[in-house]
Amino acid sequence: MKKIILSVQTIAIVLILTAFVGCKKSTSRTLTSATGSIYECLVVMNDAPLTQEQRNEIAKLNLVNEASGYTKPIANLYDLVEAVMAADMPCMPQVEPYFRLTQVSTAQFDDMFKPTRNILFVDINPQMYTQVKAKVSNDYWSTPQALCRIQSPSEEEFVAYWLEHGEEIREWFVNQEIKRQMKFYRASTNKQARTILQEQGYDMLIPEDYLVIMDTTLEGASTFSLRNPITVSPEVRLLWCCNNKGSMRRDLVIYSYPYTDEQTFTLDYLNAKRDEVLSRVVTASVEGSYMGTEYKVFPPQMRAITVQGDEYATEIRGLWKIKNGEAMGGPYVSHTRLDQVNGRVVTAETFLYAAGQKKRTALRQAEAILYTLQLPQDTIK
Repeated sequence: MKKIILSVQTIAIVLILTAFVGCKKSTSRTLTSATGSIYECLVVMNDAPLTQEQRNEIAKLNLVNEASGYTKPIANLYDLVEAVMAADMPCMPQVEPYFRLTQVSTAQFDDMFKPTRNILFVDINPQMYTQVKAKVSNDYWSTPQALCRIQSPSEEEFVAYWLEHGEEIREWFVNQEIKRQMKFYRASTNKQARTILQEQGYDMLIPEDYLVIMDTTLEGASTFSLRNPITVSPEVRLLWCCNNKGSMRRDLVIYSYPYTDEQTFTLDYLNAKRDEVLSRVVTASVEGSYMGTEYKVFPPQMRAITVQGDEYATEIRGLWKIKNGEAMGGPYVSHTRLDQVNGRVVTAETFLYAAGQKKRTALRQAEAILYTLQLPQDTIK
C-alpha cells in the first residue's frame, strides 16, 4: 500500500496528558448531578492586571483579532484565559464561542459552585507552589464533571504556561464533552443503519432518531432515495441518515471509495471529492439545485486528529450551501480515515441546517457521532 501523505493547515489535536497530572475521583461518597449546560465552563481565579511587558509579548501572538473572534484588549489574567477558552469556533455561519464562561474568585468558590459541569481552577500562590502544574480529573465533586486545576507560584509563570498550553487545555474540555455525548449515544442506536455499516465491516453509533435516507453501500445495488433517483459513481458506497427535524436538522453521510492516490489526504483532494459526491446526492426542491462547499467566506480548514487510536485521520470544518436553489446552508464537520484492510478511504460527515439559530451545541453533539466510527483495523487490534 502506498504511503499516506497528510497535509494539514492547523495543529493536530494532541491531548498531551503527559503535561498534566491526573486526579482520581473519590469513590467513598455519592456524587451529585453536575449543574450547568454543555459547553459552559466556570473559571475560578483571582484577577490581576498584566504588566506592559506581558501585554507586549501577548500582542506578538495575535490572540486579539477578528479571525479568533476575540477583539477586546487583553489587560488582565482573566482576559487572557477568555481569549482562548471563549474564542470563536472556526467555520461557523455566526459568532459562537468554544465555551461560554463564568468567572468567580477563589474566595467566592463555595459548595454552590462545586457541582458545575466544567471547572477551570487557577490557583496562584508563591507560598504553596514552586512550579506550574496542571491537574485534570473527572467526576470530582459531581458527575459528569471535568475539572482542570492550574497551580502556579506566580502570575508571570502562569501567563507563560497558559500561552503555551491554553489551547491544549481547551481541547481537553472539548474532548470531555464529546466523550459524554458518545456515552449517551451508546444507550440508543439505529439498528438498521448500524447493520448496513456492519455489512461493510464498519460500525458507528448512529442515534435511534436518525432515519436512513439513502443506501448505496452494496456493490451492484440500485441507488434509492426518498427524493428523485440519483446517480452515484459505482465505486462510491454511501449511507445517508438524517434526524428529519426541520427546526434543527442534522444529517450524517458516510461514504467510501478506493484508495489509489498518495494525495488523497490533502485538503484540495478531499474538498474536490466532497463536492463530487455530495453534489449528486444532496439536492433541494428547485430542479438543478445541489449541495456545494463555501470557499469564499470561510474556506474549509483541515487538521490531523486521532480517532480510535488511528493517527491517519483528518478533520475538515467548513460551510455548505445549496447552489442554484434556495438560500440554504450551514456548518459541517467531516472525518476521513483509511480502511487499511479493504484499501478504501472512508469519510463520515455531519452537516446542520437551522436557519436563524445558534448551532454550536447541536454541531458538537452531531460531531461526537463521527468519533464512534470503527473500521476493520480497529477491531483487529
